[in-house]
Amino acid sequence: MTETLDLKITKATSSRLAGIDFEKLPFGKTFSDHMLVADYADGEWKNFEIVPYGEIGLSPAISALHYGQAFFEGLKAYKHADGKISIFRPDKNAIRFNKSAERLCMPDLPEELFVQCLAAAVDADRDWVPNKENYSLYIRPFMFATDPFLGVAPSSTYKFMVIMGPTGPYFSKNLKVKVETEYTRASEGGFGYAKAAGNYGGSMLPAKKAMEQGFDQLIWTDAKNHEYIEEMGAANIMFVIDGKLLTPSTRDTILNGVTRASIIELANDFGIEVEERRVSVTEVLEAIANGTCTDAFGAGTAATIAQVAEIVHEGKSYLLPDPTKSEFAAKMRKALDDIKYGRVEDVKGWNYIV
Repeated sequence: MTETLDLKITKATSSRLAGIDFEKLPFGKTFSDHMLVADYADGEWKNFEIVPYGEIGLSPAISALHYGQAFFEGLKAYKHADGKISIFRPDKNAIRFNKSAERLCMPDLPEELFVQCLAAAVDADRDWVPNKENYSLYIRPFMFATDPFLGVAPSSTYKFMVIMGPTGPYFSKNLKVKVETEYTRASEGGFGYAKAAGNYGGSMLPAKKAMEQGFDQLIWTDAKNHEYIEEMGAANIMFVIDGKLLTPSTRDTILNGVTRASIIELANDFGIEVEERRVSVTEVLEAIANGTCTDAFGAGTAATIAQVAEIVHEGKSYLLPDPTKSEFAAKMRKALDDIKYGRVEDVKGWNYIV
């Protein structure tokens, strides 16, 4: 049975669009005219509404602020040459959204309603989708607990929201990254696979220290021995070694990325061998040193494909081949972009047309 969205729309009296400089769009700092809000209470979702983007009133006692019941998703909408607007693989985000909700003791949102909410929000601000290569409308759905109660227990009420903003490329250069061997992002039995707000809060100090040392991102390793590679900053990480695509297999410490999954599927289509397994720091560094590692990159919604130029481990630098000459990353980037921007037939059904 397909869920139907009962939605109220209150449009902004005027648009801020004319005042936006689309040549300067730092990620996450520009927001469109509208947002979607909904409430969960008495065991059901209700009050779905699109309203002008703005502040919301909340009790200072809401449990999200004190006990961390909050998580989010991230995806993008693209403008095609024929003017159509598509959202890339929202069904995958819907599934992951509910996995995060389950892990944090929060209510699920039926997948059909999740996708319909995104489509309605994008439709309200479709003029905000940039008509430019490497640009898109970033979509941020999120949920947080709203019970005004200071007690360590799951909330009984929640708010679901969707905010959006136009954005350009997340990274403007190839990356110098540090293998983190002191701090950890996630541990076995935890919730590293969920897009919980707390995961990102805990990563900020080591990321800040790395940036002060001249690095662009961290490569996170396992919490036990710092022996295995897990993620890279805000993205999954992938390598091309001996002509094979190698990436850490997903587990409870690793986010199951939509871009990651898409690249793996495309690589299989192109006849490229893919290995999803535990990947040790040692084997990657040895492969770089002996020249069999030809590519390393982060894969994520915000970053898309962010190529790595240099990896530093315990003070020793390992230089990757010139990323501008990377055949694999260029091929994957083009294949993904051709689908997202509607330049090829969407045989996989990855684009949700708004």
